[in-house]
Amino acid sequence: MDKVRVGVVGVGALGRHHARLYRECEAAELVGVYDRNPETAKAVAAEFQTRVFETPIALADAAEALSVAVPTNLHHETVLPLLQKGRHILVEKPITQTVAQARELVDLAAARRLVLQVGHVERFNPVLECLAQVPGEPLFIEAHRLASYPPPRAGLPPRGTEVSVVLDLMIHDIDVVLSLVNSDIERVDSIGVPVLSPSEDIANARILFRSGCVANLTASRVSQERMRKIRVFKRVAYLSLDYQEQKGELAALSKTGIQRIPVPVHEANALKAELEDFCRCVAEFKQTGQLPEPRVSGRQGLRALEVAEEILRVNSALRLNLTRPTIPSSDAISDLATPPPRAGSV
Repeated sequence: MDKVRVGVVGVGALGRHHARLYRECEAAELVGVYDRNPETAKAVAAEFQTRVFETPIALADAAEALSVAVPTNLHHETVLPLLQKGRHILVEKPITQTVAQARELVDLAAARRLVLQVGHVERFNPVLECLAQVPGEPLFIEAHRLASYPPPRAGLPPRGTEVSVVLDLMIHDIDVVLSLVNSDIERVDSIGVPVLSPSEDIANARILFRSGCVANLTASRVSQERMRKIRVFKRVAYLSLDYQEQKGELAALSKTGIQRIPVPVHEANALKAELEDFCRCVAEFKQTGQLPEPRVSGRQGLRALEVAEEILRVNSALRLNLTRPTIPSSDAISDLATPPPRAGSV
């Protein structure tokens, strides 16, 4: 089977790994990269022995499939002309910044018979395979995704902060939950607050499905610890899964109480598996003329974004009567840290 000629648009922190891993994919031929920072593009191209292109369209002329790893607010304007040019696209999550933008891309890809895949990389994390070991539908799901605030960038906002933490981090877990629960959504409750950026930096959402399943999701980019965990409760047992460490634990009721069993996980590079799935879909289309469904299609990316947008809408309505707190002075913070005098002291 002929290799798929691929290019990467945006080779910053994440796009660089796309370029690196395409070099390792047997089904891919990395033909070039583009980045709005010429020095970044030049460095990545030199590192992975490929070419620099001056525009995304010029790169598209040389490639048949493209990864797009630019900031979220640039997804729509970057992907649209590439689809119009007839190129298969893997766009990083979320698919776009708004639902209207996402619908336009999904409809265009369908009309042009193009692969449109969304980079919800956790769907390729091997820990999720453990869920098949427990029968039955989920009854309760709890997910925590915590990260520290990203470092500053010259002339740009810190990476990911051009959008809310709901679109930056929580959308990973929204997508996973939607893949696990075969039911429509009954209701969404949420709360989120800005801390260091203009939009939500920490948020919690509670999603009630018509089946009765409840998903409780927490995401923060202002945490001192890093965490990517999910717990899935079913009728007979529950699984606690750690995306970061790629390990899992099964808890089930036994005659002597709750028995906890480590679940073996086959370690794998989730991003590489995602890129291989994209190349497989493009190669299959070239060979058969039939358009395959990627593991995370554009329509699935759109659905996750629809839920994320509803979470943001509910949170916005809740905050209408709230004002952003005044940041206390350093003296006031020092006073808070000073213990009060003991009783009877002068």
